[in-house]
Amino acid sequence: MELNCTRPGCPRPHNVFPDLADSKTVKTVNQKFCTSCGMPLILAGRYLPQRLLGKGGFGAAYLAIDRFSPALRTCVVKIFQPDGDLSTAQLDLAQGLFEREAEALEQLGNAHPQIPDMLAFFPLQVPSMQAGKVQELFYLVQEYIDGQSLEEELEQKGPFSEADAREILLNVLKILSFVHDRDAIHRDIKPSNIMRDRKGKIYLLDFGAVKQVTQSAGKAANTSTGIYSPGYAPPEQMQGGAVYPATDLYALAVTVLVLLTGKEPAELYDSFSGQWDYQKYGSISPELAEVLEKMLQTTPRDRFASAVEAGTALTSVTSPFAIPAPPSSPPSSAPVSPPTASPPAQAPAQATPSTALQSPSPAKPKASQVKTPPTPSAAPSPPMGNQSAAQPIQQPARSQPVAGSSSKPARVPFSLRELLVHSAFTGVQGSALAIAIASLGLTIAVGAGGWLLLLGGLIALQYRRVIEGADLWIIAGLSILLMVIIRPLIRALEGDLITALVIIGVSGLVAVAVALLFQILFRLLRRLL
Repeated sequence: MELNCTRPGCPRPHNVFPDLADSKTVKTVNQKFCTSCGMPLILAGRYLPQRLLGKGGFGAAYLAIDRFSPALRTCVVKIFQPDGDLSTAQLDLAQGLFEREAEALEQLGNAHPQIPDMLAFFPLQVPSMQAGKVQELFYLVQEYIDGQSLEEELEQKGPFSEADAREILLNVLKILSFVHDRDAIHRDIKPSNIMRDRKGKIYLLDFGAVKQVTQSAGKAANTSTGIYSPGYAPPEQMQGGAVYPATDLYALAVTVLVLLTGKEPAELYDSFSGQWDYQKYGSISPELAEVLEKMLQTTPRDRFASAVEAGTALTSVTSPFAIPAPPSSPPSSAPVSPPTASPPAQAPAQATPSTALQSPSPAKPKASQVKTPPTPSAAPSPPMGNQSAAQPIQQPARSQPVAGSSSKPARVPFSLRELLVHSAFTGVQGSALAIAIASLGLTIAVGAGGWLLLLGGLIALQYRRVIEGADLWIIAGLSILLMVIIRPLIRALEGDLITALVIIGVSGLVAVAVALLFQILFRLLRRLL
């Protein structure tokens, strides 16, 4: 039998033990040690790692057998042991995510047939390769799913049929209904985190990013760390704010579009118009398109309130959306506390010492492999979820911020309509401020400086979406109303109210025209280049 050493940095991890070809010996042997580094190979006296499935900077995943099961059951052993020079805060964050996955799998996986079971979670202290030192490793053992991730299927077979994509959508909606009912939010739905086993059964993987909340469904899950996959995450998650059950619905809708078209999210989203432009890559039935469009709404409250509501909207009367019966013994309700990163100047998903989650581009994965453990970076490719491709464990990299990080959250791009509305508001409000400041009788230098500061602050608040939507109309309306009521504010124009209002209106139109011109030029340059 071949055994693989799990010690990070082992120079020759491959070991062969001919005596283990006998199953009786496998079940009775006391221990085996790596012939290269001396690491114990039978973990916790029970699990024998045989083959590496996935590896990255924060750990690895191995295909193993459980020698205490009658048929030597196959399982997945994941090890958390970061390499590199990381701060204490970063290590704590990464370890917290690893422990969170274990808790989530114990509470959810062991209670639902389409979420992998958590079998064991244990630390192991072993002699270090440096004399006189002890090395502590952390292991998670979970159910092995023999199959392919949807990402692998897409790479091998091309775009899915609508019937297949619809079936997957309904399956995942039912799983999410179960997850959300237990006050948890997955936060990283994408094709690589959904798996189909060899019998056609759909599984939801990678619960390292799961968010446990105490509020009821539909309420915000407090604030979110910068754990997400770019392109699949909705605006509220990218901003590092609260997440909701509707957050998972958005990511699931993007996942279905990717499966139907074979295109990446960036190719399907038109940032110029702020719309998902997928119909040109293939026709989608009006029924399915209507459901997906609602799941893809920018604002969470405009999406479906729950996975059940989305499933009901999709299914016909003759094929009702049925949620599996709850398990006989409900899972533990103890919340999984999200790890908090201590300050060390972190670019939540940007830079080597980051505390958000992301992973490097993985090599093309093979079937029946698993993802590797989560890592503090920003756009976690796969936070070591379950078996699917051998996707590397995330490295501290770049991208979105973690709660508690000093970095700013990623800005959600404005749609064309939003850009023009904000431009009009800036023009109107800027001219109103100029008129008001001019009426104070200040010197040109002081007045111009004050106006620039106020206008800059106003633009910054819009850029960060502190003020948006109805706020713009309310603020602009109040400004104009004050000018009408408090006539001294237009003293600089010799009390000519009509002139002041005309200037304000023209300023707004000019700002819109300038913004539109820049957008057109930008669009042309992007196409030419």
